[in-house]
Amino acid sequence: MSRVYNFSAGPSCLPEEVLNECAAEMLDYNGTGQSVMEMSHRSKAYEPIIEDAEAMVRKLMNVPDNYKVLFVQGGGSTQFAMVAENLGIHTGKAAYINTGVWAKKAAAEAKKLGIKVDVIASSEDRNFSYIPKVQKVEGDYDYVYICFNNTIMGTHYEYIPDTGNIPLVADISSCVLSEPIDVSKFGLLFAGAQKNLAPAGVTLVIIREDLITETPLSGTPTMLSYKTHADNGSMYNTPPCYTIYVLDKVLHWIEKNGGAEGMYRRNKEKADYLYDFLDSSDFYHATTEKGSRSLMNVPFLTKYSTGATDEASLAKEKEINDKFVKEAAAAGLVNLKGHRLVGGMRASIYNAMTLDGVKALVEFMKKFAAENA
Repeated sequence: MSRVYNFSAGPSCLPEEVLNECAAEMLDYNGTGQSVMEMSHRSKAYEPIIEDAEAMVRKLMNVPDNYKVLFVQGGGSTQFAMVAENLGIHTGKAAYINTGVWAKKAAAEAKKLGIKVDVIASSEDRNFSYIPKVQKVEGDYDYVYICFNNTIMGTHYEYIPDTGNIPLVADISSCVLSEPIDVSKFGLLFAGAQKNLAPAGVTLVIIREDLITETPLSGTPTMLSYKTHADNGSMYNTPPCYTIYVLDKVLHWIEKNGGAEGMYRRNKEKADYLYDFLDSSDFYHATTEKGSRSLMNVPFLTKYSTGATDEASLAKEKEINDKFVKEAAAAGLVNLKGHRLVGGMRASIYNAMTLDGVKALVEFMKKFAAENA
């Protein structure tokens, strides 16, 4: 069976070069006679893998020396709690900018832990189709929280809010290493790996050392303390060894392709190609507003998505969307179904997606529009 173009929002496509390397080393990694899947995380064979992964993160993201790089488990959703438990310890207040599902879930988790959450801005008024402008944040907040790229809604911050001395926390799960980012402007960054870095299973955390507290919120489990992982080199318990091994290979692939700057050029070319088509089409349109558009996640609707709520209109919209997804899959373009909160379709075009894949999608979209107009 030939490879398909995988537009999944996550887990997502990985570079074929990396997959081939992993396949070649599956039974015998580096002459050890064993797979990394079988290796003890305490072994001399595995130690260089996790050390190199950290070194590559530091190099590619220009991580300052006063930041720790951690590999933890539990995905981005566990970070919603960890952030609050470890940072919300002084005033017990935090500011959140609400740009969709993941920011809302993070705020809800903080509230469960007793944090007083102030939603200082929101784009809910237009179904989260844009990023609100927050130039300056002031107040006695323990931290300010944003979701830098919104996978479901397809929005992305074109600026970094000025939070002064208040630590800025960002979920960068769906845009990590898709572009350069100034780590020094953040107190904490985290990213689930399954979109741009590796298979699901590991979460990258970059945290400024002064934010690693000895005393998180009362009752915080040992595994939810950043200090636990920082003090033990991300190996307090068995880490997701194989996922970190793949992550290390992806990082080397990124370096070989120009680093974060190279990924940005690659991703902008792909995104511009797709958005330019959408903006010129009479049949499709992008759901996100210009100035807030993600390079990673592109939701789009057809002309049958009119917003009408009568039964006949909804049935027609569902029919055309289902037909699009089914016929696209038959053409080797998979996982294009849109999220229920937006509808329509969504093309996630992460680092590993090629320009050829985006061009194949656009050609299919042209053909579908001509047959269904």
